[in-house]
Amino acid sequence: MKNIWYRLFLEERASIGLSFFRIFVALTTGLHVLPSFMPLADNYLSTAFKTVNPVFFTTGVLDIVGQSPDWLVKVFVWAFVISWLFFLVGLFSQVSCIAMTACCYYFYALNDFHIGTLSWDILLVTLFLMCLTPYHGDYFSLDALRRGDADAYRRPRPFFIQRLLQMQIASTFFYTALYKTTAQGNWFKDNPLHYLVNYPPSGVTKNFLLKEWMAVHPDFCYAVGILIIITEFAMPFLLFIPRTRRSAIVLGCMFHVLLILTLDVPAIFFFLFPAQLFLFINPVKTIEWVEAKRKVNGISPRIKVVYDGDCGFCMASVDALRVMDLFGKLDYVNFRTADLAAVHPSLTAEKAFSQMYIVEPNGALYGGFFAFRRLCWVLPMMFPLLVLFYLPGAGFVGAWAYRWVADNRFLFHVKCLTGQCHRKS
Repeated sequence: MKNIWYRLFLEERASIGLSFFRIFVALTTGLHVLPSFMPLADNYLSTAFKTVNPVFFTTGVLDIVGQSPDWLVKVFVWAFVISWLFFLVGLFSQVSCIAMTACCYYFYALNDFHIGTLSWDILLVTLFLMCLTPYHGDYFSLDALRRGDADAYRRPRPFFIQRLLQMQIASTFFYTALYKTTAQGNWFKDNPLHYLVNYPPSGVTKNFLLKEWMAVHPDFCYAVGILIIITEFAMPFLLFIPRTRRSAIVLGCMFHVLLILTLDVPAIFFFLFPAQLFLFINPVKTIEWVEAKRKVNGISPRIKVVYDGDCGFCMASVDALRVMDLFGKLDYVNFRTADLAAVHPSLTAEKAFSQMYIVEPNGALYGGFFAFRRLCWVLPMMFPLLVLFYLPGAGFVGAWAYRWVADNRFLFHVKCLTGQCHRKS
């Protein structure tokens, strides 16, 4: 009993999986709420036709929120956008999550006609659980860079919140199957899939492969429906049994991919549920895999980052690189104390002073913006920037912006402003 109590409530594991999950929670929330701002006058302002949910909110809350003037609604819109962006990038992760969630409840109370769906209710529960913890910003976040803690990805954290999130998706599978077998339209007695492919309601099904074939094969549709029920009933057990967990994660992801390909489902099925399945991966195994990668990279030739060791801004940038270098692929070379000819034959102190350089194990040399862009392929936290840095014209604009920052880098750090940085080599 003591061991069970510890496993359920007191166990600590690394939060790297929860940090990754935060990004998908933010994406799901944004795709649910942001589109409802486009027709703001139709959804939330005094001009909108509104319905309310007295089951979810008390009458007093609905009365207070219903009296909101248009300017207050717009304030909440901006509050949501700002807090959502902060939560997405992991800046003041817990505070931004709380602010974003409060805005979500406000819009839900103001009008549930557009966003009052089952997937929205599930998302609100997820957001509430995320509000309870500050450590979904341990990694893949600006909080990680702000704190400068290169070991945050493996620091033990309470695992209880992650366990609750696991239970949430497991129970969602189970009760979805229970609804299919106990409510009106029992899937064991009827054949709803056959009905959907023959008489699809508007905006429910897509024109997927085999749709026309399934329309004339009711027995196949019935068999698929039974298979769906069995899968949903079995998933909670398969996910919590260690021997079947990996197969269950793959099965669950395939299940959601098929839903997305065949039905017009909300964003929660595309972003939130598959990511939530990956919360069942034991963080201990994840850290062991990361450490094994770091060990291999530690004995292999690594990318050399050549920086200015007398520049506070440059040193802060190197500290950020150390945090982002999850797999230990970088070496750091202070050009003021290194033999640059040994690092790369064409490197000189004058060149290294002007901008950052990286030297690949194969001898390839990149400088400035192009060195920074190359690092985006190496550091997982910088992967999202690849889309931006390879846009048409990014090489020209990025190189100009980098040059301006490099030339004025002594203005960007307090040590340089106080005269502690040296401008000459």
